[in-house]
Amino acid sequence: MAGIELDQEIRQSLIEEIKRYFADELQQEIGGFDSEFLLDFFAERVGCHYYNQGLADALKALEGKLEELGESVSDLQREPFR
Repeated sequence: MAGIELDQEIRQSLIEEIKRYFADELQQEIGGFDSEFLLDFFAERVGCHYYNQGLADALKALEGKLEELGESVSDLQREPFR
C-alpha cells in the first residue's frame, strides 16, 4: 500500500506546528528540515495506527447504519393475507 501523501499546504502547516511546539513546550528551536524529518518519522511509524483506527471507527459506524437500515426494511414487511 502506498504511503499517505499530505497536501503541501497542510504539510507546511504541520511543520510549523512542530516548530512552535518545540519552542513553546520544550524551549528549543528546531529548524524546518528537522521538523520535516520528525513529521515524516511520525507519519511513517505512528500514522498507520491512527489511520487503521479511523478505518475501524468508520466500519463500526457503517455497520450500525446497516443494522438500522435492516431494521427499517423489516418494519416495511406486511403480514400476508389469510
